[in-house]
Amino acid sequence: MQKMLSRGIMENYGKMLDLFDLAMQMQSSSEGLSLNDIQSLYHVSRRTAERMRDALLRYFPQMEEVESDERIKRWRITQRSLNTLISFSTEELATFKTAIDCLQQHNLSEQAENLRHIELKLRNLIKPEQKQRIEVDAEELMKAEGLALRPGPRMVIDESILAAIREAILSCHQIKVVYYNKKTGKTNTNTLMPYGILYGERNHYLVARHSDGYFGDAVHHFILSNIQKIEILPETYQIPEDFSLAKHAEQSFGVFQEEPFEVEWLFDKEAAPDAKRYIFHPSQTMTENPDGSLTVKFKAGGKKEMKWHLYTWEDHVKVIKPEDWYEEKRGL
Repeated sequence: MQKMLSRGIMENYGKMLDLFDLAMQMQSSSEGLSLNDIQSLYHVSRRTAERMRDALLRYFPQMEEVESDERIKRWRITQRSLNTLISFSTEELATFKTAIDCLQQHNLSEQAENLRHIELKLRNLIKPEQKQRIEVDAEELMKAEGLALRPGPRMVIDESILAAIREAILSCHQIKVVYYNKKTGKTNTNTLMPYGILYGERNHYLVARHSDGYFGDAVHHFILSNIQKIEILPETYQIPEDFSLAKHAEQSFGVFQEEPFEVEWLFDKEAAPDAKRYIFHPSQTMTENPDGSLTVKFKAGGKKEMKWHLYTWEDHVKVIKPEDWYEEKRGL
């Protein structure tokens, strides 16, 4: 996660929500909002308030200038204008529910709750005469296409710890964490420079470097659920310009980091049609063989997660590379 990129995404996301909220405010106010009101509501400059008003004018050309005895200009958006511009289908509402369930399933409860709030706001924009029918249809569609929640254990993550990590990343402040090391069974205190968060199938990870140069400034993964306490420190840090969370993640299959190696899998004729539908790794190449089998090649580390994944294919896949794969398989 590059610092400038992450900040840019958050800023654009915030601006979008502010504009959406401003449209709701203008719709709910009978006397309308002035530029001074916009400045006060969103803590912005006069020029920014003007830009926000002009942006809404582009989307809502029917926006009205409210007549009043005051010398201050005010604007409002009618419910008709909102309904004309914004409409929702059964499929779109069902997609929201699926996304919320998916986030919840992957232990991302905070993001799920944020999306649930947005969905509620959008539902309030639906015309009353259409709302009941669309919501009923969406519920039926969810029954037919709903996300099957994966049974089994999920690690619990303290939302306050996750919020503190995000705050530290955005403000580029170091953190002190009390961390339980599963391998040693001990609890240690570490001062870290957080670089980002990786969401895995089984665990979610903080990607960070030790502030004291421990392990030669290598980037490490810390299981979020194993972080017992966190403190945001006054000391700041800089994420190297050449660091990319996406490129860092591509070095591995899943989230286990190790030196990348050449990988070659051979799926038999029976499994090949299903294997073609998978993206096993961003760098993969696929070759259809004359006998109907499929060869998949890529370069990455992460043998443990590869073994977990290949286990689901049973005897329908053979590992060609690395050549010592089957000698090491007992270590699964």
